[in-house]
Amino acid sequence: MGISDLIKALELELLNPEVRRVKSRLDELIADNFFEIGVSGRQYKKQDVINQLSVEAELKFTIQNFNTNEISPDTILATYRAENEISGSNKKIISSRSSIWKKKDGSWQIIFHQGTKLNS
Repeated sequence: MGISDLIKALELELLNPEVRRVKSRLDELIADNFFEIGVSGRQYKKQDVINQLSVEAELKFTIQNFNTNEISPDTILATYRAENEISGSNKKIISSRSSIWKKKDGSWQIIFHQGTKLNS
């Protein structure tokens, strides 16, 4: 598996509703110094995200136009377009997303994420 496929698999894992409720797995995937700027414009740290994901409504995500760029041998920038739909509704949110992943002790962790809402 190439690095782009690996990072895409990790992004999809973070978007999976079942994984989003498993705090121990989120703790492994999200770096302690993680920082996010959400589609709402709010800023979040690791514990904020873990707490929020465990209680959020179930969302179904699809991603398109996934790309990666190597910042350094152990740091990857991922960019993609995400569409999420709240289960049982017709409400969809489309966003442009970027994440930075860093390899630490042989494992990849997300250290930064930003979502920018594309529709109103």
